[in-house]
Amino acid sequence: MPSFTPDSDLDLLFDPALIPNEVRAVLAEGLHLRPLASTDDARGLFPVLTTLSPSPTPARDDFAAHFQYMKRYSGIYYVISIVDTSNDQIVGTGTVFMEHKLIRNLGVVGHIEDIVVSPKMQGKKLGLRIINTLTHISEAQGAYKTILNCSNENIPFYQKCGFKQKENEMAKYAEPKPPSLKL
Repeated sequence: MPSFTPDSDLDLLFDPALIPNEVRAVLAEGLHLRPLASTDDARGLFPVLTTLSPSPTPARDDFAAHFQYMKRYSGIYYVISIVDTSNDQIVGTGTVFMEHKLIRNLGVVGHIEDIVVSPKMQGKKLGLRIINTLTHISEAQGAYKTILNCSNENIPFYQKCGFKQKENEMAKYAEPKPPSLKL
């Protein structure tokens, strides 16, 4: 069984100091919250994401290139991972990306995406910890609001996290194309 890898041994997406100590302090024993690492694909990131939506594990080189793309645009992408320290595997993840707007005095909006917790770890308030962390990061980056889209059945959860139902989401999906790396 792999041993836990400390943050100091990892290439992290952003400075872990952005993660509030208050959230880390209330995590269950044996769990660690940190920024996405360049090697999280080998820690079961994609099987956890598949809980939310089909997410086949990409080739190692493709994930590494995607990670470096997000890191190059620091200040935009904030992906966090919750790691089970007993086996160094990802059990939860979420993303907030920062949109720099022209309206609202050139304001910034945080968009929360891809919140997922491994089914075996649900019921431990990890989703709440992920949302609290991403909202904190969004506000620390100057966002005047933090928004997300969710299914109707998830509305009560997000209301418990302090979000209010506003407006409607619209989507237009592109025709499926063969995957290509466009970074």
